[in-house]
Amino acid sequence: MSTETIGVVGFGVIGQRWAAAFAHFGHPVRCHDPDGDAWNRFGMIRAALDADLVALFGAARPGGSITFFTDIATALAGVDHVQESGPENIETKRALLAEIERHVGTEVVIASSSSALHVTQMQADCARPERIVLAHPFNPAHIMPLVEIVGGERTDPALPERMRNFYEAVGKKPVILNREVTGHLALRLMGAMWREAIALVRDGVASAEDVDRAFVYGPGPKWGLQGSFISNSLNAAGIDDFLRKYGATYEAIWADLGDATLDEATRAGVVRSVTPMLEARGLDTLRDERDAGIVDILKAVAAKGAL
Repeated sequence: MSTETIGVVGFGVIGQRWAAAFAHFGHPVRCHDPDGDAWNRFGMIRAALDADLVALFGAARPGGSITFFTDIATALAGVDHVQESGPENIETKRALLAEIERHVGTEVVIASSSSALHVTQMQADCARPERIVLAHPFNPAHIMPLVEIVGGERTDPALPERMRNFYEAVGKKPVILNREVTGHLALRLMGAMWREAIALVRDGVASAEDVDRAFVYGPGPKWGLQGSFISNSLNAAGIDDFLRKYGATYEAIWADLGDATLDEATRAGVVRSVTPMLEARGLDTLRDERDAGIVDILKAVAAKGAL
């Protein structure tokens, strides 16, 4: 991938990590946020982000730099690609994407980091909707590999595949959705599992700690290396054999799954069960250990993973 100047609009938790990742791979990054203090907050964590990237990918490529501007027009002058990471609100997204368009060249792709909004809605006010695409990362976005890519009704059909190549060149592992769905792909999978986790805690089946332990020491390692379909295939003589042997068991489980609703009582019960886990180590320590652990896990996945 040739060096490109990348604009990052929205310099919060996600935008800061996008910027660090792009710069690590040798791209000049021009960032915008109306909150000037965002640059100071980035300065407090930049060394840690860079250390994570070096541990995962090796030394940074030459040419990467990060500059910050509170004026959006100045920030986007001459950029080749825009990664938008503004607030998760459809009216804000529509206005922001239309604003970005006014400050970039007609061929510049504008990718949104939205976690749940539909591209069709976001691109509604754009003059060039064909170059609007979703590219949703997972937090911590500087080291988590997944990027979910999908276009809207008016997006150029060839654009998602172009974006796959773009993100692969900065160390990501993109997936392409064939159509828009709320929550995209991975968040839907996580949401389905977490709905049952909430129900199990709510109904007193197990504590939040034991629910998490069950995942970490059960499907977590296998699914992390090989995904659910390959992993289950290996529990039998292939996927057809697995479905025939265990299909009825899963159908019985599905029929018995909880229907969790986050009402006040459910939220209070989850908080009571989860809070001691957080207080025992502290949020900062848990975040630091998470990031360091992710690097180690991803190295193992790179060496042994199936996908």
